[in-house]
Amino acid sequence: MKNLTIRQIEERLKSLQEEDQHFIKELQADERKGVQQLLLKWQKQREQEKLLREKFIEMSQYERKLRQKGYQHIAGIDEVGRGPLAGPVVAAAVILPENFYLPGIDDSKKLTEQKREAYYELIISQAISYSVGSISPEEIDQINIYEATKKAMLASVAGLTTKPDFLLIDAMKLETPYPSEAIIKGDAKSISIAAASIIAKVTRDRLMKEIGQNYPEYGFESNMGYGTKEHLEAIETKGITPHHRKTFAPIKDYIVK
Repeated sequence: MKNLTIRQIEERLKSLQEEDQHFIKELQADERKGVQQLLLKWQKQREQEKLLREKFIEMSQYERKLRQKGYQHIAGIDEVGRGPLAGPVVAAAVILPENFYLPGIDDSKKLTEQKREAYYELIISQAISYSVGSISPEEIDQINIYEATKKAMLASVAGLTTKPDFLLIDAMKLETPYPSEAIIKGDAKSISIAAASIIAKVTRDRLMKEIGQNYPEYGFESNMGYGTKEHLEAIETKGITPHHRKTFAPIKDYIVK
C-alpha cells in the first residue's frame, strides 16, 4: 500500500463499487495520517449513503403497498405558499415511475436551495407526468387560502397528461374521481408527495424571484413573500403591491389605516 500515493488512494476509494475488504484492511494498517483521514471520510460517506437508502425505502412504503394492490400511476400532491403575505399559492402533482430512485429526497423545506434545484431537474426528467397549479393573490382574497389551496391542488391533478389511478395528498382531503389518501406530514413520509413539494417549492421560489426584480425593496427574492422585518418595513414605507394578499394580516390592517 505504501507504493500508492494518498491521491491515488483517494481516487481508488471514489471508484469502489463494492466494499473491498482486503483494500480496506490495507488502508487500516497504513500509518500515514492522510490515509487514515481519507478512510474515515470514506466510511462516514458510506454510512450517510446507507442512511439515505434506508430512508428512501421507508418513504416508498405507501407507493409499494399501492402497487401491490394494482395501482400503477400514483400521484403525489403538495402545495407551498399558504402562509406568505404576497405571491400565489402553488401546488404540484407528480407521478413517479416504479423504478424511481433518489436517495436524499425529502420535504422541500428540509433541503437546501441547491439540493432542491438539483432534485427538481432529476424529478421532472424522470417523472411519468407532473403538473403545477397556481392561484393568484387576488383569487386567494376572494375565496380564502384554504379553498385556494384545494383549487391549486385540483388544478395540478387536472393538468397531468397521464391520468392517475390513486392520489397521495399532503394533509388535505380532495373531492376527485380518484381514490386517495391524505397523509399528515406526507412530504416527509412519501417519495411522491416529497417530489411534489420540491416541484411546487422551486416553481414558486423562481416566480417570487422574478416578481422581486420589479419590487427590490420588499426582498421577495429572499423572503419569498413571508413577513420578514425587511418586508414589513417596506410595506410600511412603500405600501402594498398587486402581489400582496389584502385579506392577510398585517396587510388588511395597513389598508384600514
